[in-house]
Amino acid sequence: MAKLSDARRAQLPRNAFAYIDSQGRRRLPIYDEAHIRSALSRFNQVAFESDAAREQARSKLLLAAKRHGVVPVGFIEAQLRTERTRGQADAQARRVAGLPSGTVTFLMTDIEGSTALLADMGVKYGALLAEVRRVQRERVRRAGGQDVEVHADEFLAVFRDPARALDAAVTIQRRFAEKDWRAPRPIRVRIGIHRGHPNLTETGYIGLSVHAVSRVCQAAHGGQIVVSRSAKDGLTDGPPNGVTLRSLGQHRLRGFPRPDTLYQVVGDGLAARFPKLRTTL
Repeated sequence: MAKLSDARRAQLPRNAFAYIDSQGRRRLPIYDEAHIRSALSRFNQVAFESDAAREQARSKLLLAAKRHGVVPVGFIEAQLRTERTRGQADAQARRVAGLPSGTVTFLMTDIEGSTALLADMGVKYGALLAEVRRVQRERVRRAGGQDVEVHADEFLAVFRDPARALDAAVTIQRRFAEKDWRAPRPIRVRIGIHRGHPNLTETGYIGLSVHAVSRVCQAAHGGQIVVSRSAKDGLTDGPPNGVTLRSLGQHRLRGFPRPDTLYQVVGDGLAARFPKLRTTL
């Protein structure tokens, strides 16, 4: 299709365009079938001045397509994909806006032996994983935390203070120990807790403290709760739930230059004996 010249564009009436911006610039000509098809293909490339202007232009374009017998199947599919993407982005923005900033405490869990479980259970593993996440979210929210991210078998939550994170971790492990999972092998999660000062961006948390809680979690074994020194120091009133913290000595977390003192949570309903931590020291 030949490019519409400025002179020809100026001669056409306003209703020959789907969109005219506040500066009077005429976009998306819709006066014949060829230009309508072009406008449908280029619609998402236009920088509309507002959502209302975009919606009005879309309505005019679809009406013009109907008048000229153009069936905009591809356009509608593209618009649905765009709306889904925008909806997901809006939901992400709302979720991030509600997360605490400043000094926070992270709790991360990971299912021990998840690869073997998946091999044993096949498609049934999906239902098990959904139930694991439900239990974790329930305990986190009861303790006043918020789930931040789920990736494969990992689950990350955030709390304003370490006492609440520790409370959630203890109740998660106790619930896992008593629950009948109806699985071919025991379902155990390792839990790491770390306190730090991450950056909260529009996509979520970033910073060394996010990496640190992942490393603390990876150091633990299924059924074990491991706490970093910074999280322990934040327990100004001591551990909740009648539990205690037992020092496991200094350990170097992968990727971090200096070792950190790590602690195991000990208490009723929690396993007490584990192999050495999975760290470099």
